Amino acid sequence: MGLTEKEILEVLKPIEDPELHLGIVDLGLIYGAEIAEEEGGAVVDLKMTFTSPFCPYGPQLKASILQTIETLPQVKEAKVNVVFTPVWDPRTMATEECKIALGLGWDEDEDDDDEDF
Repeated sequence: MGLTEKEILEVLKPIEDPELHLGIVDLGLIYGAEIAEEEGGAVVDLKMTFTSPFCPYGPQLKASILQTIETLPQVKEAKVNVVFTPVWDPRTMATEECKIALGLGWDEDEDDDDEDF
């Protein structure tokens, strides 16, 4: 059995967004990985986004991701394609832990009921 997307995501989990200090996988910044098995190893084509199109750490983050994927012995080549569609939305794309860390861990409609306290 060859390399899987799950293995790619697992190796990327320790990489943090430099501004938010939360993992890029848990933030939902990785949109998927296509893996093509070729002679000599796998070619990984990763699709990801940034928290903002003007992320000043974009090139650094992209380089870190490439370097990390290429450490896997099964990988012959890695590519990172940065996309902005769909637009990153932590309310729907981040894990529950990240939502809480970002202050998004509650139902905003419940805030209207503050008068009851």
